[in-house]
Amino acid sequence: MHDDRGIYTPVSASRRIIMDLMHEARQVPSIPVQRTINLKDLDSIRRLTDPRISWFAIFMKAFAVVAEDYPQLRRSLIRYPWTRFYDHPISICSVAIERQFENEPCLFFAHFRAPEKQTLVEIQDSLKRYKELPILSLGMYRRALSIGRLPTLLRRILWWSSLNFSGIKRAKRMGTFGITSYGALGAESLHPISPLTCTFNFGPISPDGTVSIKIIYDHRTLDGSEVARRLKNIEEVLMTLVRDELLHLASYPSGPKTTSSPDLINASTRQDLSHEIFNPNHDLTIKPASQKTHRLSFETD
Repeated sequence: MHDDRGIYTPVSASRRIIMDLMHEARQVPSIPVQRTINLKDLDSIRRLTDPRISWFAIFMKAFAVVAEDYPQLRRSLIRYPWTRFYDHPISICSVAIERQFENEPCLFFAHFRAPEKQTLVEIQDSLKRYKELPILSLGMYRRALSIGRLPTLLRRILWWSSLNFSGIKRAKRMGTFGITSYGALGAESLHPISPLTCTFNFGPISPDGTVSIKIIYDHRTLDGSEVARRLKNIEEVLMTLVRDELLHLASYPSGPKTTSSPDLINASTRQDLSHEIFNPNHDLTIKPASQKTHRLSFETD
């Protein structure tokens, strides 16, 4: 009598990208630092906004606003041809978006350029497009699939060179920080790993508004005390600048956006959202962002 046999399944292009990501992330000595905060008041306001702003958009903006005043959160370690640090002039947030592609749940990475210069509505609109537009209409997703189809050796060389030689290319291709969370599923990732210097993570928000936020950081580049102070700053931004913007949205649902400057207007076009009909000859190069930044002052200790 013959034993039942299973089946072999080829590894998809998108899954190869995750394998490469984990290969690089294992080489980063990362450590999590956690802070518990209460968002009950913020959540009450958020529920009145139209459109409803996701926690991903809220935390993304808060982190980026803090990073404007603290370049350590935009810093990366460049190892070749000599070891040095690079501070990118703006934040670029990398978010993993789960999509269904070719009968398989896949993770694609979406980039948000200068979220500190965008309104919450603009960030939320971009998140929605990354989640809903056809996958092949988005340049970043097409590029990821193209890279995933390359032989393993070529992919690993591409990852290694992108992370270790040029700070500018590293920021544009990989982002300056990432955000991840399973909070909506009632779960929390204890120590997600990433090749980026900082990854922001938050858990489920309890009925009383309590939530744990953490930054997983590359200890070669940052120290824990620095990260702990920045978590405090993020809480302060959430309770001031972000709260005020949510109050404005709650007071004027579906009304005029708070965008008033060319920097904010142009920021929404710096995401790779590619509304055009798919063109196989489309230029997949990520355009450089404006060098201009604005700063916000607040107490750090």
